[in-house]
Amino acid sequence: MLIPPHRTARTVAAALSAAGLVVLGISPVASADETAPELALQSIAPVDGVKPGSTFDPPVVLTNKGTATADKVWVMYSATRGLDYAQIPSNCQAHQVTAYDEMTAKSNVVCEFDQAVEPGTAYTPEKPLTIKALPHALNDVVRVSVWDYAPGLDDAATPPVAGTAPAVKLVESQAGGQAEEEAVDVPVTSVNTADFQVEGAALAGSPGDTVTLTTRFTNAGPAWVLTDEGDPLPKVLITPPAGTSVVKADGFCEPAGKAYECGTSQRWVDEGKGETYTFKLKIDKRVEGAKGSVALSSDARPFDPDKSNDKADITLDVKSGGSSTGSTGSTGSTGSTGSTGTTGSTGSTGSTGSTGSTGSTGSTGSTGSTGANEPTTNGSQLAATGSSSATAVAGTAAAVALAGGGTLLLVRRRTQGQG
Repeated sequence: MLIPPHRTARTVAAALSAAGLVVLGISPVASADETAPELALQSIAPVDGVKPGSTFDPPVVLTNKGTATADKVWVMYSATRGLDYAQIPSNCQAHQVTAYDEMTAKSNVVCEFDQAVEPGTAYTPEKPLTIKALPHALNDVVRVSVWDYAPGLDDAATPPVAGTAPAVKLVESQAGGQAEEEAVDVPVTSVNTADFQVEGAALAGSPGDTVTLTTRFTNAGPAWVLTDEGDPLPKVLITPPAGTSVVKADGFCEPAGKAYECGTSQRWVDEGKGETYTFKLKIDKRVEGAKGSVALSSDARPFDPDKSNDKADITLDVKSGGSSTGSTGSTGSTGSTGSTGTTGSTGSTGSTGSTGSTGSTGSTGSTGSTGANEPTTNGSQLAATGSSSATAVAGTAAAVALAGGGTLLLVRRRTQGQG
């Protein structure tokens, strides 16, 4: 993390020494450290309309506002990830800093000027450090800072590498303007686009199931997007399908009416990157045609002209739960193994049913069960629906032939006309 110096080491030491004297009740006298150099930079105007692949030269002008000469000066450039450097002089060293916590990735160059900088005099590098816009540039920042000692490296920095271009030196500048700060930020806006889009989901399950909803917000590029510090990226609104309830929401999401408003982990999103949101939903019931949605909020996005992929459906296919219940069939005579289930026709108040076809449906009468008032015949009988008592004899003979000498089942038949 680049932290511009607010005091030089000598100034800090002088302040501490003076504070110690005050504690002792002694008035500090003027010391040599009060005449230390005080380096500052003139402001640099924003750079607009840069095309990816083109370059620009930030005009750096520094002044020694102190009363003492600075023996050496270091100028540091720190550019966000949409920018790089065309050529790096040999008196400069470059290193990278990866993104971490809430800090974006940066490319840093520190140039050492081994020459005196006199009080009250403005200086500028004899050749500007040229910066180029990369294909994914959009809204970037270059921070320029000036030091009277070598700035330390960030913990996440790569080892410094010296440049190979000819060394440069500082020369006196005639540029007007007031030197203000030890560090200045230069906004750099490139002519580019970034396509924000969302992906829906297809869910399926039965009532009572808990299903996982996974949807995604993506920056399809080509540019990365960096918002101003403190400004979030556009929100993502996720509406679960009707008939479901949220068991667990994603950590970046908060309830907002029937929907959930989801943020992002950082104030920037690289090209090809984004956020994945995961919910646990319980299917409470089946709602015909129910579907939810995932959509980008209506925040202005002038860099994103394609609005066709700003919203997507979350569908839900609810399958029937449990087995269906059929009608109850009738029961044939106990243990009978009669002929292949033929359904008898309806006689006049007669008996029905084949001789023991299990579960066959009889007419409005008994279903092959034993009747209390029926006469008993010797041997088994085939079913004869609506027949006379004389027919039973022929039925008995046929049963004997089919049985083949096996044990015959006795079946009693209700005689027509008996109560």
